[in-house]
Amino acid sequence: MNLPDWIASNAGLTPAKPAIRFPGRDVSYAALAALVEQLAAALAASGVKRGGCVAYLGFNSPEMLALLFASARLGALFMPLNWRLAAPEHRQMLEDCPPALLFVEPQYVPQTDAFRSTLGTTTLVSFGAAGTGWISWPEFCARAQGPAPHDAQSGADAPLLICYTSGSTGKPKGVLLTQRALECNAANSADMHELTADDVILTTLPLFHVGGLNNQTTPALQAGCTVVLHPKFDPDATFDAIEQDGITLTVLVPAQLDMMMAHRRWASADFSGLRMITTGSTIVPRHVIHAVHAKGVPLVQVYGSTETCPIAVYLKAPDALRKVGSTGKVATRCQLRIVDSQGAEVKPGATGEIVVKGDNVMVGYWKAPKITADVLVDGWFHTGDMGHQDEEGYLFVDGRSKEMIISGGENIYPAEIENLLIECPDIAEASVIGRPDERWGEIVVAVVVARADRHLTGEQVLKLLEGRIARYKHPKEVIVVDALPRTALGKIRKEDVRQMVARASSPQST
Repeated sequence: MNLPDWIASNAGLTPAKPAIRFPGRDVSYAALAALVEQLAAALAASGVKRGGCVAYLGFNSPEMLALLFASARLGALFMPLNWRLAAPEHRQMLEDCPPALLFVEPQYVPQTDAFRSTLGTTTLVSFGAAGTGWISWPEFCARAQGPAPHDAQSGADAPLLICYTSGSTGKPKGVLLTQRALECNAANSADMHELTADDVILTTLPLFHVGGLNNQTTPALQAGCTVVLHPKFDPDATFDAIEQDGITLTVLVPAQLDMMMAHRRWASADFSGLRMITTGSTIVPRHVIHAVHAKGVPLVQVYGSTETCPIAVYLKAPDALRKVGSTGKVATRCQLRIVDSQGAEVKPGATGEIVVKGDNVMVGYWKAPKITADVLVDGWFHTGDMGHQDEEGYLFVDGRSKEMIISGGENIYPAEIENLLIECPDIAEASVIGRPDERWGEIVVAVVVARADRHLTGEQVLKLLEGRIARYKHPKEVIVVDALPRTALGKIRKEDVRQMVARASSPQST
């Protein structure tokens, strides 16, 4: 069954059942199926065909999910944009993969207006009031005339999602995931969570991340569950939903759990309806694991990435305490190997690179064949993460061979920040690393060298980044040093930089 059929099938079985519960309104499966059909027809009337692109900028909403399924109906790409990014970052992605239509929530209309002249023929659709050059959501929906055309070639192998993830060179890469990848991922999620139509899923993670979209949300809509969808994460609203809406499953990354644990409601909160909480995206501190288990709820870890849709490895509820620290066993529809630098499989207990294979793995990076070939070898995705398996086959992630920083569940690449810092005439050198942090997993630290006869403060460094990259990428600390450690060939020794940061007791800016 292809992705567009999921909603129609459940509408036929349980038409009145809520598919999505959103603040202020419920959307039944019948209503969601009708909306998907209407939006597919309106997209087709707007010129969207197989291989075209539809983009969305805004918080979580039923319309966002309906546009995903409508795009699948036409064999088009759906591009969810990270609303936390700055306007130049959005422009870069939209110029890389120009959409036929860009749907924008009201709060992001002004920043989109700032670069819309670069968007060419893209039709801009606003969910609220907007000025010249925009059409309204009702005007777009009115374009639907009859059923959407059916493209017989738009099947399971048609690319559906293009999710941008920052690259190690600082340039974002568009990860291409097919409809088959989402179907495979849904099967993995169903096995991991023992998902049934009786489950009620709470989604608070942003749907522009595959973790928010695909860990539970799209699998739940395939299984006929009810998804309680929040526009964005709010601790009070999350507590309310868990206690009042019959939630059985949810995904909460460690940064969210930390905020909830620090909240006045944590001690008395009633989690008795939850079967489990899923977490991941970064190393999960043991105090978080034990705090959740103390509430009587198994905390299970999932391992994967944007490139794996994301579910590749997971822990099941019965093993949550027995295998604390493990991300679990390979997913039911995946293969996993731990290999050395020569590609040979290592023995249990030995550390190597984690490589994954399965229908859930991306088909490649958008317009980047060389980078794709570097990480996809004979169908195996080379994650760049290092790990080992115990004698029972449970995976433990030991670290990252890549330099990516994961802070609060967000992926941050040092090169992107370094490239901006080095543009400053007062900065001679810059190196950005992640420093372990109990709350966020890691925080961004910038180590910079001032040019001769220039005075440099941490505040000045941070001002260089204002409006140029998302706030969550800004360094939490800036350390000014006389020189950065380099190899004989002039390459910065990152490990030595990490040691410098560890020794620094009083950073100049936070």
